[in-house]
Amino acid sequence: MEISPTRRMDFSSAKGDDVSPPISMSSSSSTRAPVLGLLSITALTVCVQGYHLGADDAAIYVPGIKKVADPDLYPFGAEFFQSHAHLTLFPNLIGESARLTRLPVDAVIFIWHVFGVFLLMLASWRLLCACFHNRSARWSGIALLAAVLSVPVAGTALAITDPYVTSRTLSTPATLFAIACFVSGKRKQAAAWWVFTAMIHPQMSVYGAVFLGCLALVDHLASLRLNAEPAAALAYLSALPFLWEMQPARGPARDALFSRTYFFVSRWTWYEWIGVFAPLALLWCMAAANWRGTKPQFRTVARTLVPFGLMFTVAGLVLTFPACLENYTRLQPMRSLHLVYVVFFLLLGGLIGEYVLRNRVWRWLALFVPLATGMSLMQIDDYPASAHVEWPGRGTANPWSAAFLWIRHNTPKNAIFALNPDYMLSPGEEMHGFRAVAERSVLADAVKDSGAVSLFPALADRWQAQVQAERGWDGFQLSDFEKVARQYAITWIVVRRPGPAGSVCPYENEALAVCRIPSGKISAGVTPPPPPD
Repeated sequence: MEISPTRRMDFSSAKGDDVSPPISMSSSSSTRAPVLGLLSITALTVCVQGYHLGADDAAIYVPGIKKVADPDLYPFGAEFFQSHAHLTLFPNLIGESARLTRLPVDAVIFIWHVFGVFLLMLASWRLLCACFHNRSARWSGIALLAAVLSVPVAGTALAITDPYVTSRTLSTPATLFAIACFVSGKRKQAAAWWVFTAMIHPQMSVYGAVFLGCLALVDHLASLRLNAEPAAALAYLSALPFLWEMQPARGPARDALFSRTYFFVSRWTWYEWIGVFAPLALLWCMAAANWRGTKPQFRTVARTLVPFGLMFTVAGLVLTFPACLENYTRLQPMRSLHLVYVVFFLLLGGLIGEYVLRNRVWRWLALFVPLATGMSLMQIDDYPASAHVEWPGRGTANPWSAAFLWIRHNTPKNAIFALNPDYMLSPGEEMHGFRAVAERSVLADAVKDSGAVSLFPALADRWQAQVQAERGWDGFQLSDFEKVARQYAITWIVVRRPGPAGSVCPYENEALAVCRIPSGKISAGVTPPPPPD
């Protein structure tokens, strides 16, 4: 039975403290979303976390978006990002919005990033309304999650959210909406949000579906009343034995698979295991106590997250040790922890607001100002050579990004580039993807393209051949570059400044040179692109 608002106020008065949070956040059972407040937190969150076009995982997602917006892009090597893109409507959603609005695609991507953050805040509000009576708890949960968005999720190579666009930008809030609707008794809405999640990020939708199934079991729902989400998860799981061979990975596919050490829990460090079990232990404690100001859904959600996280942890262990199951580590069961972390911080923040912060402004400032400042400084330290917020249409001081932008504006769309396969690990490059920023085709790299190969082993031989052709790049002479051009029809190269002797390099900055391969050195039968205007 829920405690009425009047009863809650009386209870709090007995403790000698008003439960109303600061800035007109009075105690209320209303679940109407305070849109202006959430928009304000969204703007602050983007400023704290920063934004980086095409960095890290966005190096895979952004080219898919740009390919939809302009089909003439990427005539070579698109399979290394289309392998992901063809499984989801995410690139179509953003790419078509750029094409239809005729706005610059970089601006549209940034707008979707901000919108994704806002959706996450709104979905969090809905879930917190289902779990807490008081607005102080709800705002505190929102504020804590917003402050820790850059926290890494143990053993997954993921943060709670990223300072760039990926399909998780939309799948994470959609999953939270589904959970909030489910625990509020709005099962049809929950099913609709889950379907949207599946269309945006099929992998993350499985974790959401399994969690909704666990909630249904915890609520002792009859089998006939189980919704589509758990049934869909079972359908996915029933197909798993047919995805890959039941034997060890081989050849370049194995090399790519084992480059992702976080796939294998046996290779985790001790502190990653703390990152697994500490949140689950705290959630168990949350579920065991009768917390003031919480609704029954609070305990249900907290209690269900524990076996949910343990179940996938066991799955991770089972897939790691038998060699015959190596291929199935690609399923990444430990990514379920992403959902655990998001909901954990929301519930923890709600309790902090209910018991600690209340209506004391100085307490809110003392907690969240240092926390947000620390997270912002951490992000700045991760991207020291780039602007904290890389506003679309603005120039950049990063020499790698500057070279990539010059390429975008001064080379033909059908140009094919090559550069060091480990370029994303170079000092100052800061994981900016060439395809995402330069909008040009390029030979495979050893950093992000290997991630595509780890999930899609059919790409392995092609990937290995291209990466091997580029090995020793920094020591290449012009004849070596011409050899690669004869093999792969590359028309341009990006090298350390200065360019190779005898080459024509129309662009140089303090670190890099962009050089043209003479047309006579390109593979026979391939028509080279025209020179830039």
